[in-house]
Amino acid sequence: MIHSMTAFASRTGTLNASSWAWEMRGVNGRGLDLRLRLPESVDGLEAAVRGALAARLARGNVTVNLKLTHDETANGLQLDADQLDRVLAALDQVQDRALGLGITLGQPTAADVLGQRGVVLQGQAAREIDPELPAALIADFEGLLDAFCDMRAAEGKALHAVITDQINTISRLTDAAASAAEARRSEVSANLTAALRRIAQDVTEVDEGRIAQELALLAVKSDVTEELDRLRAHVAAARDLLSNGGPLGRKLDFLTQEFNREANTLCSKAGSTALTAIGLDLKTAIDQMREQIQNVE
Repeated sequence: MIHSMTAFASRTGTLNASSWAWEMRGVNGRGLDLRLRLPESVDGLEAAVRGALAARLARGNVTVNLKLTHDETANGLQLDADQLDRVLAALDQVQDRALGLGITLGQPTAADVLGQRGVVLQGQAAREIDPELPAALIADFEGLLDAFCDMRAAEGKALHAVITDQINTISRLTDAAASAAEARRSEVSANLTAALRRIAQDVTEVDEGRIAQELALLAVKSDVTEELDRLRAHVAAARDLLSNGGPLGRKLDFLTQEFNREANTLCSKAGSTALTAIGLDLKTAIDQMREQIQNVE
């Protein structure tokens, strides 16, 4: 089975006070181009993601995004006891100093004390990386990658059907070209004979050996047997590739170039309207197949 390079997958998860959202997109590319947008605070995550992607994918431009959030209210308000003691001690010093100068200060309220920097730690524990989080994210990414590969496989199945139909079209057109080439054989012979008669009327001496050479040369130039044989060989090779499956996009792309080369030569040698029309249809079918192959891994 072949795989497409175009796919999308998303996934969400939670662990204690942490939640996350994965998103993964893939489009066609010449090689495997990975673009990862991951939190730097999770140690080992990027290396694990890159390794998993490289093990499962051969080609494509793949973007992976991870949005990681923490519930800062999950642990409520926490007090830093040491900082609280320092703040209260400082307040005592301020009160004693003020009394020594004959100044009476109002008593600070609890809200005043809590408002001092560092006394209250809101959700601090939640902001710290949960030691279980890296393993949970890596495990969840495997599920994301499975969904992504499943979509690539489904798209590849549809591509397989389309490309197979296009190969069958090329095969039918090749057979039609062979029939048209055989049908034009008598026409070519008649045209050459007529041309030879016209030349003979204007020339008193005719070198029959030279004429035979020229006729043979013209026959070779108009013969499309080799092109038809190569087209049939390319059709067989394309079918073999599709039956084998795996990452074969580059091989199929190269094969379409060979298809196109033979179709161009066929058109240049056509020598008849019917064969030229078939050659143009061949080029159209080959171009359509090449467009589809651009998405094959």
